[in-house]
Parts: sequence; C-alpha cells; structure tokens
Amino acid sequence: MKLDSKIFDRIRIKPDKERMAAENTPPCQWDGCARAGTHKAPRGRNAEGQYLHFCLDHVRLYNKSYNYFDGMNDSQVRDFQKDALTGHRPTWRMGVDKEPEDNRPFRRTWNADAHDPHDFFDGDTAPRRETPRKRKLKALEKRSLEMLNLDERADSSDIKARYKELVKQLHPDANGGDRSTEDRLRQIIQSYNILRQSGLC
Repeated sequence: MKLDSKIFDRIRIKPDKERMAAENTPPCQWDGCARAGTHKAPRGRNAEGQYLHFCLDHVRLYNKSYNYFDGMNDSQVRDFQKDALTGHRPTWRMGVDKEPEDNRPFRRTWNADAHDPHDFFDGDTAPRRETPRKRKLKALEKRSLEMLNLDERADSSDIKARYKELVKQLHPDANGGDRSTEDRLRQIIQSYNILRQSGLC
C-alpha cells in the first residue's frame, strides 16, 4: 500500500456526535457544577428568548422552583393573562376608531366627505356620540348575580364587595362553628367563580 497515493489523500472519519456536542456545549451555570450545560432553561419574565444552560440534574431542580409570575400579585397575573389573549396589543370595538380624549366611543363618519346633492344624508355628517352598550348577560350569569343579591348594573367592584361581605356573614367560623349556612356559602362561592370566569369581575 502506498501512503502517498491520491486515493488515501482525503480520508474522512465520521465525527463522534457526543464528543462534538460536549465540545460545543457551554458549561452548567449552576454554582459549583463542572458538567456540560446540555439543557436550556428560560431566564424568566421580560427575558424572553434568553436561556440558562444546566446539566440534566440541575435543570430539573431549576424547573421545580421556576415561576413565570414571581413578584406579581393576583390582579397583575389576571391582567397579564387577559392581555395575553390579544398578544398584549391594544384592542378596540369593531367599527370604532381609537377613543378620543374623553374616552367615549364615536361612530365612524363614512359619509363625511361624500358629495350629497340630493340631501340623502340630510346633512347628518357630524360624528355621533353613543353611549357604550352593555353586554347582554347569559342566564347563568344573571342567576349568579341574583344569588349575590345584585342587579345587572353591578360592576366588578360591587360584585367583589358583595362576595366578601356574604362570605364573612355565612362562614362557619364567623357563626361560632354553625354549619347551617354552609350550603348557601357554597352557592355564593360557585356564583362568584362563574362571574369571575365570564370576566364580570
């Protein structure tokens, strides 16, 4: 066999995938760990797309204690989840421009620039102010409001205040351990959860 032959000039060996991965992998970022950081873990809120690198054992420990909403109270978490439905972008009702300074919606004046020689539009080209329509309640939502002794005009703060008031009144601890109001308390809690899930409070 000739060692200077053209045939053996460019022999390639298939690289070892594990060795190549270990060479290109950053070290584990856990304090005191010298293993390769083969697993990515998210850094957290406001650091999307940024990752920490851990070995398998340490990424498991990190994931057990990871909380995306750490440092946020319940109302901030609810607002975040509600905004996530629209990708955290502002939204407006259909057929409405951005709200003016006084925050009242107005109708689009599609005929404002129209030439109207026969007075079809009767000169009505000024933007009309409308009071925002209330959302029509479903039967289950109406029953839940009735259970809390509220009418359809009740807003979020009214519902929350009435719920807290009724829970304090009906809870067995407030009645010296008397469990006779327990069924009513259960209905109040169920009604409040229905209203919360429908976005009324």
